[in-house]
Amino acid sequence: MKHLASRVWEGFLTYALKFGVVGILGMVLDVGIFNLLLVGTFGTGHFYSTAIGAKLISTTVAIIFNWVGNRYWTFRENRRSRVWLELLEYSVVSIGGLAIAEGCIWFTHHVLGMTSLLATNIAANVVGLALGTAFRFVLYRYWVYGTNRSDGLANLQAAASANAVEREEALVKS
Repeated sequence: MKHLASRVWEGFLTYALKFGVVGILGMVLDVGIFNLLLVGTFGTGHFYSTAIGAKLISTTVAIIFNWVGNRYWTFRENRRSRVWLELLEYSVVSIGGLAIAEGCIWFTHHVLGMTSLLATNIAANVVGLALGTAFRFVLYRYWVYGTNRSDGLANLQAAASANAVEREEALVKS
């Protein structure tokens, strides 16, 4: 039982906690930029001052911040040797999370008819963020940074170690 609890902690909870820390920092960035754009700090009457535009921009900035944090801290053991492929896959998953948040904004505005700053923030940064975070965590953990990825740094290091052991054994036998 203790071994099982240890595996669960190391295999999931550690990642979830680190992902949460990076996510909270990204969320502060996302929510801050979103609200600054939405209330017109940088001007009004532009696409970026609408709820959809503000969320698109704020989430894009947060995606970049979160990718760096997740690549170099949360999933550092499983980051990929092909950085651009990892970034592409990370971006695809992040765009899925963004689409969830945008869908929540759209539903709140166009179906429920609620367009206040509070309603928009609840749709985007509570409901949309919660649903999008669950979606992203699962796909980051098991696809983008999955331990099964042959180009993951941990797998490349394990293969290199195995090759070194095989070479050493071959030298000992000869």
